[in-house]
Parts: sequence; C-alpha cells; structure tokens
Amino acid sequence: MDLHLLSIIGFLPLVLVVTNATVTPESDWKNWNSMLPDTPMPKAIRDHLPSGSEKGRASVDVHQAVDENIHWGKAASEDQLRNDPNVAFYIQEKNLVPGTTTMDLQFTKKRTKVMTSFLPGQEAELIPFSSNKFSDILQRFSIIPRSKEAQVMKSTIKECEEPAVVGEDRYCAASLESMVDFSTSRLGTNNIQAVSTEVDKEETQKQKYTITTRAVKKIGSDKAVVCHDEPYVYTVFYCHTTTSARAYKVALVGADGTKANAVAVCHTDTANWNPKHLAFEVLKVKPGATVCHFLRGAQVVWVHK
Repeated sequence: MDLHLLSIIGFLPLVLVVTNATVTPESDWKNWNSMLPDTPMPKAIRDHLPSGSEKGRASVDVHQAVDENIHWGKAASEDQLRNDPNVAFYIQEKNLVPGTTTMDLQFTKKRTKVMTSFLPGQEAELIPFSSNKFSDILQRFSIIPRSKEAQVMKSTIKECEEPAVVGEDRYCAASLESMVDFSTSRLGTNNIQAVSTEVDKEETQKQKYTITTRAVKKIGSDKAVVCHDEPYVYTVFYCHTTTSARAYKVALVGADGTKANAVAVCHTDTANWNPKHLAFEVLKVKPGATVCHFLRGAQVVWVHK
C-alpha cells in the first residue's frame, strides 16, 4: 500500500454498513476458550471483538491504515524510505540487548472508540472476498464504485491475493475462528499462543524507547505465524507463515516513562525477499541476512508454547 493510498484512507467516513448479524463479545470469548483453552487472548485480538450487541453497522478505524510493508516480495519506494513510520521498527538481532539500544518509536495512536469487528465464522465464509467478485462486494455493503472506500477495500483484497514468496504461506482471515484454524494448522498443534505488543497507555507520542535491563526473552520455536490487520469494512487480518524465525518479548521504556512489553520477530531466512525490500534498505543488509522488526499494536504472532 503506497503513500497516496494512505492519504485517501485518512478521509474515509468512519461508519460503513457491515452486517445484519448480531454478534457479541461473549460468543467470541467462548469460541476462543473452546479452541485454545488456558491461552490468554492478546490485546490486538481483543480490540477486534464487538463491544456489545451490534446489529447492522460497525465503524472503520481509519488510523490503522499504515503501510506495514509486510510483503516480502515488494521493493521499497523513495517515499517509504523518507516517510514510512515503520522504518524505525526494523532492528538487527544483535542490537536486542538490554540497557543499550535506543529507538524512536510510536506504538499507539489516538484511535476511534468503535473499531471494526470480526464477523461470525459461518457468515465470513459466505461473503465473497475476491477481486472477481468485487462488484458484488460493493453492492452487498452499499459502497459506491470508484469511491474512496471502494479503493481501500480493493487494495486490501489485492494485497491478500498477491502470490507468496518461496517458503511462505499466506491467508486473510475475516473471523476469529479462521485465524485460529490457519495458525494451528500451519504450526501443527493446538499447543500454541498468540502474543502482541502491549503498552501501558492507550495513546503515546513518538519518543525514544530503550530496552530495559530486564532480560530479552525468546518465545516459541523457530516457526511462527504473523498476522497484521488490514483496512476493510470488517476486520481482516493478513496472516503469513515463516518457518525460519525467532520471536522475542522485549521490555521497553519510553522517555516519558511509558512501558511497553513489545514483541520482536526476527526472520532468519530472507534469501527470497525482494533485494530492495524496506528492511534491507533500512538495516543496510542484503538478502539472506537476519531481519528483525517490532510488532505494532495491531499485529499478532502465533508461536508454540
């Protein structure tokens, strides 16, 4: 997603028609507990549960629409190198050292009070999510063709349809059930956990964060599923697998005292990534080098317990 699209997203109306179904947070919690008993639900997922009995309408969080540059096959543009806020989130694994590394980061921003929610699993399966069915999708949600909303929805679908690079599997999940199913099937077990970055303030400014003297803790094995939320009329998470990765919990403290329990994912096999990918440009390394990045608040990593 390029910067001109980001400017379009910034002017989206906050409310779009979504579904005639009634969904409740209790049903999603029940589904989660039945699928993953004794497993805490991370904030990045909790944020996308319905806030109560909702019928007919939901809000679009326009502030989530940032360029994550999550597609390994994409080259970085000059605008991204100058302006992309995610530049600061890339780090080399050797710099994940307590008490030494300082980075300019912004983990959270002011958000709309009501966000998009997951669809019920059965309903999500019935709604088309394809470029070939885009006219039907617009009609279903009463979106005007060639409108700004339509452009954003089309871009998200296109990103979900892009081919995977060698060694990657990808899927866009529109329900909590489908996200769990994809993650458990790719990790080969139900003994998994979902982890996201957690910050002790709802809103923070961009500031210098330092890795605290608490230990940097490795979590899971060297296999993971990473999911990023995408701008759409209902919640969609773009999930992709990596079989050569290390995930860490990293304790950070900001200049104003903000505390963040951040998650960092280090990709150890980047040989098939685009040589001009943003990560290589920022870290000044070549394909094949280990690339790490912190997860923002709207991202989740699934790993073995």
